[in-house]
Amino acid sequence: MQFDTVKLHYLLHAATLVEEKLRHRLSEIGISPRQARVIDALARMGAVSQIILAREFAITPASMSTMTARLIAADIITRKVDPTEVRSNIVELTPRGRALLADVHAAWRDIDTLIAETLGAKDAAAYATLNRRLRDRLGGKVPGLASDNTPQVTRQETRR
Repeated sequence: MQFDTVKLHYLLHAATLVEEKLRHRLSEIGISPRQARVIDALARMGAVSQIILAREFAITPASMSTMTARLIAADIITRKVDPTEVRSNIVELTPRGRALLADVHAAWRDIDTLIAETLGAKDAAAYATLNRRLRDRLGGKVPGLASDNTPQVTRQETRR
């Protein structure tokens, strides 16, 4: 099989290159791309159980526990025992975490600009549309939003 006939390689390589640019940009504020996504999701979801957060990202609770431990150590989120279910933890953004959200969004816009400058505005828009369609059709979604992009109600919100 010739290398050029495997189109997946282009997607994987481009994603790696873009993520490295994003990693570099986010290092200016001391976080990783995955931490940025968690900060963004918590801003949308509010106080939420760590297990629900793990489900939203389609990762194991153990992996989310590792992520949240790092964010707690950086004073970006807090974790407390769920008062109604002592075997569950609730996580939420700290004031520092909420303040970082604007920086996260600025970094994401910078990478959007880089892509637009690299591909041209029209191709960048088409690329974004195709990526969103691929994500959606493969079962992906924005953490904290339903598949129709409306806010989900978390268990904590139903108690208020």
